Amino acid sequence: MTVPPSPRRPITIALQVGQQHSSYADNRQVWLDAEELGVDVIYDWDHLIPPTGDPAGRHLEGYTLLAAMAEVTSRPRIGCLVTCDAFRNADLLADMARTIDHISAGRFVLGIGAGWNDAEFREYGYPFGSSRQRLADLESSLQRIVARMQRLNPPPVQEKIPILIGGSGEQVMLGIVARHADIWHLFGDADTARRKAEALERWCERVGRDPATIERSIDLRPEVHADLDAFVALGFTQFTVAQTWPGFDSGYLREVLQWRDALRSSLEGHPAS
Repeated sequence: MTVPPSPRRPITIALQVGQQHSSYADNRQVWLDAEELGVDVIYDWDHLIPPTGDPAGRHLEGYTLLAAMAEVTSRPRIGCLVTCDAFRNADLLADMARTIDHISAGRFVLGIGAGWNDAEFREYGYPFGSSRQRLADLESSLQRIVARMQRLNPPPVQEKIPILIGGSGEQVMLGIVARHADIWHLFGDADTARRKAEALERWCERVGRDPATIERSIDLRPEVHADLDAFVALGFTQFTVAQTWPGFDSGYLREVLQWRDALRSSLEGHPAS
């Protein structure tokens, strides 16, 4: 395995708020509380129906919420973990991302993936197709998004809106990550993270990309908390605590924020050579 990305990239903590079985007021308050706690990034998700619990339960659309999140918050980066490529025309998605980047004063992250929940595709009339076709569509969309961003007037506030790609398939998806991602997001334990990171590095070698230019992000849950140090050693620097309604509880988020602050203090006291 090659040397992981530089430890000089700061450790950041993200919160994903899954907006199912909840009201707008519920979600808005959590965004504000998360900002007050010092969360670095706040994500929602791009499901069209609740993926867990009652599928007919309350649910709110992700990008409309992101525009509100951009206005309500002022410090954390914001985004969707992750946008389903199939739900929006790629050029329109670029325009939406650019607009939210302006509302947020340059804090937007464009998280994107190929989609997986066939129930919501059927419910809203989108063709689900094969995994390979969805991945091909994703890569085509990424090319269109970049091209459209260059033509929008006004352009995004950021020189380049970061593209986060969520996925782990070694045959195709990690190749897309190697070619297009600024941030790579993964689910799994330390063994999974090690295996997938090695696969990504092989893809980067194939396409001529320095793997250190891709920030590594991982979903963090209590059951993999013991792997935190291993994740850091593998070059992961963004850790996302996922919470959904009902039963939202900020206890684990607070624990992870304390870990981040202690680690940052340690690194500042012992700078890398």
